[in-house]
Amino acid sequence: MRFMERDMLILSFFTRFDFLLGRHVQRLFFSGARACDRRLKLLCENEYLKRQKILYGTPSLYSLTHKGRRKVDTSVRENKIRIDQIHHDIAVVDTMLNMMDKFNLSLSDILTEKQLHSKDGFSSRKHCPDFVFKKDGKTYCVEVELSLKAKKRFLQILKNNYDTYDFQLFFVENGNTKLLAILENNMLIFPNMEVHFFE
Repeated sequence: MRFMERDMLILSFFTRFDFLLGRHVQRLFFSGARACDRRLKLLCENEYLKRQKILYGTPSLYSLTHKGRRKVDTSVRENKIRIDQIHHDIAVVDTMLNMMDKFNLSLSDILTEKQLHSKDGFSSRKHCPDFVFKKDGKTYCVEVELSLKAKKRFLQILKNNYDTYDFQLFFVENGNTKLLAILENNMLIFPNMEVHFFE
């Protein structure tokens, strides 16, 4: 294949996450699904990406190979896809792309959890938001919550986000009543918090 500048941008996009779906790549780099699928197929055939079908009912997951990581000169390790995190991780990328549209952001405005952890170096691993971005001089952190964490840990996350960012945006499912109750009960304590529903 003839490696093009767009291919480098696509591979660089993959360094931000453990995996991506074809639709995520299409939304940023292609006007149609067929052209995107053809390019992803070429990148897989030339061993820059690998394609895995892991969960029934979930589209194939694409991730960087060793060759792909070397091409973009990244130090990120080989991705280990956790089955219990797949739906959450898909929701995070969907949310990020929607935020990019809503706030007119580019990828350079955003740091993902993976990038935030890489900045920690070898220090003890601490909680990081799913992604953060800056807009008009304000910092936003985004948390995608599909399951309920231990209340003590969750309150610590709220406090850390309050101390670190101007706004903390939570995206939750409407039926998660226990999580919603915790968030609503703490809105006065952490007034920089906003709650949004996936629907």
